[in-house]
Amino acid sequence: MAADTVHPDPTPAGKATQGTPMAFSAFVVERNGDSMDQGIRTLTFDELPAGQVRIRVDWSAVNYKDGMVTQVGNRVARISPLVPGVDLVGTVVAADEYEIGQPVIVHGYELGVAHHGGFAEYAQVPANWVVPLPHGLSARRAAIIGTAGFTAALSLQRLEYHGLTPDKGLVLVTGASGGVGSMSVALLASKGYDVVASTGKAAEHPYLIGLGAAQVIGRDDLGSDPDRVLGPERWAGAIDCVGGRTLDAVLRTLRYGAGVAASGLTGGNALNTSVYPFIVRSVALLGIDSVKTAIAERRAVWGELAHAYDDGVLDNMASEEIGLDQLPAALSTIIAGGTRGRILVRPAPWADRRHPASAG
Repeated sequence: MAADTVHPDPTPAGKATQGTPMAFSAFVVERNGDSMDQGIRTLTFDELPAGQVRIRVDWSAVNYKDGMVTQVGNRVARISPLVPGVDLVGTVVAADEYEIGQPVIVHGYELGVAHHGGFAEYAQVPANWVVPLPHGLSARRAAIIGTAGFTAALSLQRLEYHGLTPDKGLVLVTGASGGVGSMSVALLASKGYDVVASTGKAAEHPYLIGLGAAQVIGRDDLGSDPDRVLGPERWAGAIDCVGGRTLDAVLRTLRYGAGVAASGLTGGNALNTSVYPFIVRSVALLGIDSVKTAIAERRAVWGELAHAYDDGVLDNMASEEIGLDQLPAALSTIIAGGTRGRILVRPAPWADRRHPASAG
């Protein structure tokens, strides 16, 4: 990286921080015939997409979608070359609408799929994608929460709109050791719900109990015979992070009038079920999309998330901190379902940082 090369005025429009390096490091994925090239490249600000806010990326995180854009034939990445990273937390270095030095969060919309994302030292985004970092939340902990925690919060919000309250009974979380699952377990527990965490990883039971789960079960213990259209009524509500056969089993074992908030497809994108749960038990399938959430709602949810998690619980979810050079292994691991909690990404090498590290 040409860290000592200085651009006199790198602003896309309006105010800018002087002395910002003109060239910077980014992790780039590019289609190359029948393969996908990936690795660290040096980019310049001229290569960033259009946007009114330029951000020094202090933290990003590895999400399942980031892994998907590296796969041959994927339909997630809509541009090539692409800087992945659907999460970023950083500091404004150039903008008209924000103060220089203001800490901000960006995720969703086209970030990391059709617009260069957080796996770079700098990013440039539209102003209406930006969430100011809420008071009382450090940049690092915001990165731990990220898209995963935001999705968990939307899921619980939809379930509560549907009538779920802590006194209704057991709430199931599937894929509980992953990012959204871990966040969901901890969030539900913090709100006083009795959480049953489902995971296929027996070694993660103590981790999930530590996040607040009252009980941990295996993915094969959901209690529904696939040959029956309905199973026993077990769950007052559920957050499903898996999809496929798991979601089918959840639907058949929800209590009368209950709902499941579904956001995952690691178990497959097909749903083979029947109308019986919907008609006989009046259950609801609540689809959760964190990508296109309106910015006003996004900012409001983040305001609530700032105080939703115990700091110790959040820190326990951060399984790793890696640099850009370690991304290929981490992306392969998340595609294989081998991650626990959240893998944080620090785009700039520790020794080369020109600004103080964010608090937290």
